[in-house]
Amino acid sequence: MSDRKIVDMHCDTLSALRKLGESAGLKMNSLHVDLNKMKQAGYLLQNFAMFVDLREEADVWEAVEEMTRLFYREMEQNRELIAPAVSWRDIEANRAAGRMSALLTVEEGGVCAGDIKKLRRLYDRGVRMLTITWNYPNELGHPNFVWEGEEKLPDFKKPNTTDGLTETGILFVEEMERLGMIPDVSHLSDAGFYDVLRHTKKPFVASHSNARALCPWVRNLSDDMIRRLAERGGVIGLNFCADFLQEAEPLQKNPGTIQAVVEHAAYLVNIGGIECLGLGSDFDGIDTHAELPDASCMTLLSEAFHKAGFGSSDIDKIMGSNVLRIYRDCLDK
Repeated sequence: MSDRKIVDMHCDTLSALRKLGESAGLKMNSLHVDLNKMKQAGYLLQNFAMFVDLREEADVWEAVEEMTRLFYREMEQNRELIAPAVSWRDIEANRAAGRMSALLTVEEGGVCAGDIKKLRRLYDRGVRMLTITWNYPNELGHPNFVWEGEEKLPDFKKPNTTDGLTETGILFVEEMERLGMIPDVSHLSDAGFYDVLRHTKKPFVASHSNARALCPWVRNLSDDMIRRLAERGGVIGLNFCADFLQEAEPLQKNPGTIQAVVEHAAYLVNIGGIECLGLGSDFDGIDTHAELPDASCMTLLSEAFHKAGFGSSDIDKIMGSNVLRIYRDCLDK
């Protein structure tokens, strides 16, 4: 096992387990993330996102309820290996007890249907990070591309610079900051990013995004957004999705390389400084990365950073301690 303690801000494993049903569990499965893989690589903490597709779920709130029950059932069944964390104190207590930590998040603010009481209910159930939008407009704001109709795909290289947070979205991010829940701007429009910047004071995150200058998908951040988020003390989680790391040749599959992850890391650090960078693998929400196929392979990424000239202290920051700083500053009021 590696001595380096890994913290990953985003995976979709809960949603994947929900689809697989009772046949799969968190301790061992065929997905990108399970507890055995995490323990092998030396994880300290994994964020588990409850992802909901607004256009596929008949009842989006019930989908969240199901995943919440699934999360706590798995925590109870595997309590010798992992335990929930809702605060920095929990993370430290779990570490002292030799257990990994699990932090519950939501990917799609639309599950609240604009009802701030539901946001507070999510907090009460242990949710400590919320991705404001996914790929569709909701009551809180807009994604980073403009839908022109059901039959036509958006331009995924043209950011949405006009449609930001709604008035309800502004109320939500202000309430999140009051509660101690971290806003996540991955997927959010460029205009929405700057709205979050204006209407918050504490650090926020882009839990699974890369550098737009290296790969022009709008899921990635512009140089100015990187700088602004870094100046606020926020963290950007490196996303392992091959298409967000480098453009593929036409009609060719993009397998993904560790080198591309390292190049984005170096670029983000050059623009925003070493304190702004963390991990946001997007495991179980992306196609399998050819060279980082699952959670057990995170030590390969540490080794690649070392070979690229990153110092040990800087690698520690990227692999975990930068995100832990955010949790220490934002989760305990």
